[in-house]
Amino acid sequence: MSFEDRALAAQSSGRESAFALDEVFFSRTDPRGVIQAGNAVFSRVAKYRMEELLGAPHKVIRHPDMPRAVFQLLWDTIKGGGTVGAYVKNRARDGSYYWVFAVVTPCEGGYLSARIKPTSPLLKTVQQEYARLHQAEQAEALSPQDSADLLLARLKELGYATYDDFAGHALAEELLARDAGLNRPACARLAERRAMHGTAGTLVGETEALVQEFESMRTIPHNLRVIASRIEPAGGPVTVLSQNYSSMSRDMSSWFEAHVWGKDSNFRAIKGTVTAAIFVEGLARILTECARQLEQEGTTAAVDIPREQGILSQLTEIQFGKARSSLQDVRFEAGRIQKACQTLHRHFMALTTTRVLCKIECARLGNVGESLNSIIDELGLFQDRISARLERISELSNALASEEA
Repeated sequence: MSFEDRALAAQSSGRESAFALDEVFFSRTDPRGVIQAGNAVFSRVAKYRMEELLGAPHKVIRHPDMPRAVFQLLWDTIKGGGTVGAYVKNRARDGSYYWVFAVVTPCEGGYLSARIKPTSPLLKTVQQEYARLHQAEQAEALSPQDSADLLLARLKELGYATYDDFAGHALAEELLARDAGLNRPACARLAERRAMHGTAGTLVGETEALVQEFESMRTIPHNLRVIASRIEPAGGPVTVLSQNYSSMSRDMSSWFEAHVWGKDSNFRAIKGTVTAAIFVEGLARILTECARQLEQEGTTAAVDIPREQGILSQLTEIQFGKARSSLQDVRFEAGRIQKACQTLHRHFMALTTTRVLCKIECARLGNVGESLNSIIDELGLFQDRISARLERISELSNALASEEA
């Protein structure tokens, strides 16, 4: 940077390099992050001539206020073949700044980043979090990975299970805020996907509660068996019935763990799957607008417009395909949990029969059996709660399974 450029940057520091809400811009790099192409909006906002940007490292527009954690997560994701979204504060050539929400995806020969202007209330939160994180990086000399770990931990505190969960939510918020700012009708498809995300979250919460109900119920048949051993001979009918109840409830819990809630189950990731669908659909929408913007800008000697339009079109189709695939996965998992609920309901019919037989035996034992009644009634309350949860889970699963891809 020349002396004149440095002087201009000092004067412009703290000023915003503005761009319109309806504008989108993109840049394409090689695998090392060297800029290969971009559109006129990118050049104008960054305040570099396109010829200066081509062949330059993308970090030429990196703002020193940005925490390194964000770029660590970004590169980790795209190098692994994934797509990622992030709020980024960039610096133009004259030292002015501009905030973007960037979505980055691998493409043939490198990576493509498309950006929109962020305007949702989430931006202010991100700005505050970035400032704190950047300060921690400076004060504690954090490595990029340590800083990334700190960012992920903070996102969990804010209610996001993963960075992808945050990025999907953020992209949806920004696109809806953008539509509102441009006086456009809210995207119905995006609104539906957000509703799906809420349904999936509720479904996972209900399923977690069901697992806890199973865990709580395990001690009751044991207590029943202990009391029965005190009031009847070894191997008596109540003891046998309580053993059967314990075995059946344990088998149900184990079956549920193996087929629905196990650590390798896709159902655990159903909320993340919906998030992924939201993100890739949002990305496809931005890529579509990039192609339209490029067409409006017309020809330029520095960039092969038809080639870039072809790349954008191909990437858009890929992302829509991923979105359809993600939603098919959601419907499959929702259908599977419905079948699981039906199976558990059948098991509960057998449990109810066993509990009724226990009540009959208690009545036959007269006053001696009264001490068992309260425990058997407690089992009934547990069954009612579990049955109600199964019904709720079945309703939520049906809502997800009926969603159109």
